[in-house]
Formats: sequence, C-alpha cells, structure tokens
Amino acid sequence: MDKKNALRAGALAAGTTLMMLLMSSPALALTRDDGDDPGTGLSVVDTLGLFVVLPIVIFAVITGLVMVLDKSSPEHRVHKPKAKA
Repeated sequence: MDKKNALRAGALAAGTTLMMLLMSSPALALTRDDGDDPGTGLSVVDTLGLFVVLPIVIFAVITGLVMVLDKSSPEHRVHKPKAKA
C-alpha cells in the first residue's frame, strides 16, 4: 500500500510539473508589452558588485555594529576574556 501511494504522488508531481512547463511559454518573454520601457543592461562588474559584494558589505557592517555595541555581561558571552593573573 505504501509503494502505491508513493507511485501516485510521484505521478501527480510529474504531471503537474509537465503541465506547468507546457503552459508557460518562454517565447512570450521576448514580446514587448504596451508601455514597456526596459533600461540598459548591467555589466558583469555591476552585477557582481550589486549581487555579491554589496550583500557581503552590508552583512559585515551589521556584524561589526552588533559586536561593537554589545552590552551583555562578559560571563554570558561565548568567548570569555581571560582572567588577569
């Protein structure tokens, strides 16, 4: 019985995927709509800067601000300072 349900679920998923692929037409993406005014494309450097470098910089700034503005007591921190001898 379990194998039959798995086969039925697989057939349903395959059928749904096939129908979605058949219903979507990538050729329609080339047809311009009324009022469509696309801008100029991005260069490789612009794309890498926007989608790779900028998120890393934003993450680093947020991490730095959290570390600098941390007001928790030292005994609750993960990296505890060494005791002075």
